Amino acid sequence: MVSLSARRFLAGKPLVTALLKKLEKAKLDAAPGERPDRVRTFARTTIIVPEMVGSIIGVHNGKIFNRVKIKPECVGHYLGEFSLTRKRKPHATHIAKASKSSKGRK
Repeated sequence: MVSLSARRFLAGKPLVTALLKKLEKAKLDAAPGERPDRVRTFARTTIIVPEMVGSIIGVHNGKIFNRVKIKPECVGHYLGEFSLTRKRKPHATHIAKASKSSKGRK
């Protein structure tokens, strides 16, 4: 039986191949001993394959392109998992602004 990620990879194969071509071009254009330029993409649903390891990809989160360095542990995950679309909001900010009634009276 084919796993869900394998099906997803086969369905999105044109996106993966296009991104791999861009990565190869960036590696060829880079000078020897230097890092290749980051490749920007909107394809957050692309599954990371072993050929991408070591490259830097700019993944769009809806506002900016977050820089994602692809490591061996990332293989099999989606690009969108490493570029969060929402900011973390602290919930405890109201404690510093307590009113007189919540502090207690003396």
